[in-house]
Formats: sequence, C-alpha cells, structure tokens
Amino acid sequence: MRGISVVIPVYNEEDNVAEGFQEVSAVLRAMNRPYEIIYVDDGSRDATVSRLLECGGNDPHLQLVQLRRNFGQTAAMAAGFDHTQHEIVVALDGDLQNDPAEIPQMVEKLEQGYDLVAGWRKARRDKFVSRKLPSMIANRLISWSTGVRLHDYGCTLKVMSGEVARGLRLYGEMHRFIPALANEMGARIVEVPVNHRERKYGTSKYGISRTIRVVLDLITVKFLLGYSKRPIHLFGLVGVLSSLFGAAILAAITYQRFFDHIPMGNRPTLTLGVMMVIIGLQFLVFGLLAEVLARTYYESQSKKIYVV
Repeated sequence: MRGISVVIPVYNEEDNVAEGFQEVSAVLRAMNRPYEIIYVDDGSRDATVSRLLECGGNDPHLQLVQLRRNFGQTAAMAAGFDHTQHEIVVALDGDLQNDPAEIPQMVEKLEQGYDLVAGWRKARRDKFVSRKLPSMIANRLISWSTGVRLHDYGCTLKVMSGEVARGLRLYGEMHRFIPALANEMGARIVEVPVNHRERKYGTSKYGISRTIRVVLDLITVKFLLGYSKRPIHLFGLVGVLSSLFGAAILAAITYQRFFDHIPMGNRPTLTLGVMMVIIGLQFLVFGLLAEVLARTYYESQSKKIYVV
C-alpha cells in the first residue's frame, strides 16, 4: 500500500496550525497507510512554529521544515515536495479552508490511473471582489494559454504521484501552474469538486494585486511550455512576418517609383519598410541566440527533453 506525504506551507498561521494538524492527522490515521505530514514554515514572525510543536512535537509523523525568511508560497511548496518520501503527495493550505476530509476520495481517484488530481472549490467561501474575481480572471487566462482546462487553478488542495511532485521545478508564483507544468511532463490530470470552508482565523495573503503577478508569470510559463525547447519557432516567426511586411512595403514603393513616377526618397513608408526588415532580421538573430542558450542549458545539465 502506497504511503502519503502531506505538504502544508504556512506563514503566520499561529491560530490555525494546531487545529489543522489534528484534522489532517485524524484523516490520515483512518486511511491506514504509512504517512508523514510536512509543515513548511515560510519565515513566520508569530507563534506558528511553537504552536505546531506544542500540538505535534511528539508525533513521529510530523516533519517541520523552516525557511530562513519568507520566500513565498511557491518556494515553501517546492521545499516541501523536496522533503517528501512517499509515493503519493498531497498539497494542502494551512489556513483551514481546504478540507482534509477530501484527501481519501482524491487519493482513490488518483489510484484509478491518474497522476494528478486537482481540487475545484465549486462552492467557494471567499469574498467576491478580493478573492473570487481575481481567481476567475486568472483561471480563464491560464486555461486559455496553457490548454489545460481547469475550473480552479488556485486551489492548493492537490493529490499527485511522488514522481510528478518531486519532478516539478517551481519558482516565482508558479505553484498556481502546477497542473500545466505536470501536463508538460505527460501527467494524466483530473479535476474533482472539493469542500471549501470560510477562513476562521487570521487574514488572507491574497488579493487583486496578485493577479498582475500571475499574468506576468503566465507569460513565462507560456514561453517555457511552448518554446523553451524551440525558441527559434517564436522569434523566427515574428522575424519572418516582420521582414515580409517590410519587404512588401519596399516592393510597393519601388513599383510606384519606376511605374507611377512617385518619388520615394521623402516618404515615411520607406523608413517604415526598412525598419520592419531590420527588426525582422534582429528577431531571427534573437531566435538563433536563444537556440544556442537552450542547447547550452540542456547539455550542461544533461537535462533530458523527454520524460519516461
């Protein structure tokens, strides 16, 4: 029977950790599997760590990973994944809004042949303007850009195979893009509705401002997923289109010069045509340089371009 590693990033959640640990422990004990609960303290400045140790310090299933400062949720989650040992990995928020009681049915779904089971907060218990609206915008953008159609990218509650979890390379705000990154690895993904609860203690660390950062990271993810192995396809396409557009302009004004006797030396379109051709050539050069960098990246790390 496969064991379960639960990863819970926390930051200033002193009022939530004890109750959360007890809930998760009760659920995992009832599943009768080997398990570990990995709390990653992301540089909390309150009593989060001491409250957690008071509650579970004598429990051999508890692991505590303390980061030296606040690195953000993505870094905390990556640290937790790196410390997992079991074949099934669960990601869970530490604010009590994710319901640990959903873990058994999600694990059961995973064992039906999937690599990642994503939670969908179908009846989300959050404020509309500050939480739901930014999330709706982000979900639409991410689904459209990555091609992985999910209702709720922002739900931390996910169950995945250990191979997928430990194979992810996360940075920036990319914990939100875990399904898209897993899809790039060839993971089989399914989404299931999960219970979502109102926040009982503390304050949310999310808001509308984070949507801007998500959009910027989405551009990075889109490039990494689509063109990191073939950047010339992006830069080269832009370069060719620009050069063709500029060449068409130059051909048109050249025709007008010789057949319609329209002077071309003082026409702004001449400058535009020349600029478009030069810009196109620059993009082609950028593409070639990016190809060299990509080859250096993969060869220097002996990094494979496939996943078995």
